[in-house]
Amino acid sequence: MKDKKVIVRDLVEELKLDILFGYKQLDREIQVSDIYRPGLELAGFFKYHPVERIQLLGKSELTFISGLSAHERRERIQQFCHPEIPCIIVTRGQKAPDELIHEAEKKKVPLLRTEMATTKFGSRVTNYLEHVLAPSTTLHGVLVDVYGIGVLIIGKSGIGKSETALELVKRGHRLVADDAVEIYQYDENSLVGQAPELIRYLLEIRGVGIINVMTLFGAGAVRDKKKISLVIQLEIWQEHTYYDRLGLDEEKYKIIDTEVTKLTVPVRPGRNLAVIIEVAAMNFRLKRLGFHATQQIVQQLNKTLGDDLF
Repeated sequence: MKDKKVIVRDLVEELKLDILFGYKQLDREIQVSDIYRPGLELAGFFKYHPVERIQLLGKSELTFISGLSAHERRERIQQFCHPEIPCIIVTRGQKAPDELIHEAEKKKVPLLRTEMATTKFGSRVTNYLEHVLAPSTTLHGVLVDVYGIGVLIIGKSGIGKSETALELVKRGHRLVADDAVEIYQYDENSLVGQAPELIRYLLEIRGVGIINVMTLFGAGAVRDKKKISLVIQLEIWQEHTYYDRLGLDEEKYKIIDTEVTKLTVPVRPGRNLAVIIEVAAMNFRLKRLGFHATQQIVQQLNKTLGDDLF
């Protein structure tokens, strides 16, 4: 798993922020994606002050500060402007109070400004940081969107993952990534995969070479990212190995901290892997909707046997 690091300079460049103070302090690290609007602190409550977060000062906060006496304003801002704060951002293009600029210089805290409205800007900052700071890893495999289900195909090199993906694309499904899949965990049960920028939309077919799927099949044959819902592992068919024939036993495959449903599909001549993966994706959707064919058969069988006993 990759260690993520974001510094204030990254935020300034990404969101085009004005720097009121702190050109030399832009290498401060931002460790959490949460932001904070310090209304309670400016009102004098400092028992809980999350200084590890970016501090956002909107129109409400600055209007409140301007209504304080000079002594109160100076005292509150002194307490608020903690040296461990990554940065303070003033929104709506408002003028920062002189006391805040003074304390930011004294505590060496970057003081920034944006023209955007507070709520909209807060959403953009959170989305950006959640994406950049999300735990991530890179797996060898192919990610395809089959009937709206993100299917990660894994298996040993040369087993036919890319060829299967090509057949799926020809059947109207969409390629997300081939060979290397970058996977991000945005929350406890959400994994999103994408292709590295260098190989986006590319597919490697042995004997043919590298093809650009979007150029050959059009923009509708690719997508940039997709939530991973199902993992299918391809392996060479082994005569004496047991393979699940009913679908009662559900395997799990752990990626980062999230477990995803996994199916093992044996590969041998004559098996159409693309069709099997299509059916697996459709069956997975049905199971999520509450239709489980195997369980229905078992229930009917138990009912029939029970009726025969009486």
